[in-house]
Amino acid sequence: MRLVHLADLHLGFRQYHRLTPAGINQRETDVADAFRRAIDRIIELEPGIIVVAGDVFHSVRPMNPAIVSAFREFQRLVQALPRTPIVMVAGNHDQPRATETGCILRLFSRLGIHVVVDAPERLSFPEYELSVLAVPELAGRIPELAPDPDATHNVLVLHGEVAGVLPPQIAASERAAVEIPREALRASEWSYIALGHLHVHRQVASNAYYSGSIEYTSSNPWGELQEEHDAGLPGKGFIERDLESGSHIFHPVPSNRRLVDLATIHARGMTAAELDTAIRERIEACDGGIDDSVVRLVVRDVPRHIVRELDHRALRDYKRRALHLNLDARRPELIRESASGAPGRRATLMELVESYLGRRVLDADLDRAALVQLGVQYLRDADAAADQAAATATAAG
Repeated sequence: MRLVHLADLHLGFRQYHRLTPAGINQRETDVADAFRRAIDRIIELEPGIIVVAGDVFHSVRPMNPAIVSAFREFQRLVQALPRTPIVMVAGNHDQPRATETGCILRLFSRLGIHVVVDAPERLSFPEYELSVLAVPELAGRIPELAPDPDATHNVLVLHGEVAGVLPPQIAASERAAVEIPREALRASEWSYIALGHLHVHRQVASNAYYSGSIEYTSSNPWGELQEEHDAGLPGKGFIERDLESGSHIFHPVPSNRRLVDLATIHARGMTAAELDTAIRERIEACDGGIDDSVVRLVVRDVPRHIVRELDHRALRDYKRRALHLNLDARRPELIRESASGAPGRRATLMELVESYLGRRVLDADLDRAALVQLGVQYLRDADAAADQAAATATAAG
């Protein structure tokens, strides 16, 4: 029996300010197009069961076009594969935090999709000798993750964060409410474990995988690109798994949009004119060009006054050509003289915060490591926002 596992669709995701001729955010359209291509491929595969491991939408209250588009595509899937059960669990982006707000995923129940929102639910499919334990985003105690002893095939579908899997650059806002110890999965007892939450395809055990997202919809796509490069992945996609043989195929989903991370410029000692030349050389050397792409160019060790003196007419032209160009200008670290006269580096604000939180007296029930990580992430987010605002204001001027 073949299973298809996809997750982290993030339909309705919006980014940047470019609109399509129809007036829809361009990145929202990119994500919808990727989902449409995934559905096309799944219909071709004709699997025995389809599981969606959470974060179907990017927000609890998606806009109407995203809802209509998602309903239409799932309806197309149900009509094309009427005998294929579909199981969907809610992720952290789907789960409303207020009790008075309903979960939009229940809409898909009208199509016959098995939607699990509030609590873990065991679903039985006797015609396939299959049992599915569907676990949505966890907000409290981890339930017992045990298979059905009477079923030939047991599948666990879970949206959550397995301990030790998420990379350190993941923003605090993107972390799950509960971290699940690996041993709690009881991986050896399942036919397959379909995980959602991590946006990069990742193996957790021989039969447990994150499928990854179908598009770049996190706050750090550049980190995802590096992870995918290091793992030899072709990009985003979904999983096909044979529950009997254990054969495993990752199906890439092509994207409308290229993400390009240009080689870093180290600008210490450069004049504005020299930096303009270096930026132009990076842009012109971009394989395939920057047109209609999402592009980042990191410039290190560049003082603010040099950024202000750059050729902003040229920068605006680059930005018009790309869907989005992020000139990530990073200030140099400060060097100080120590008390003995030897040169030394001044502690950064981030290091001061880490040091202070690392020694501050805390209540016994507080996790010091989590507190330090959260404080550092707030500083990073604030610094990134300040840099972006400065760059935007400079470009507008």
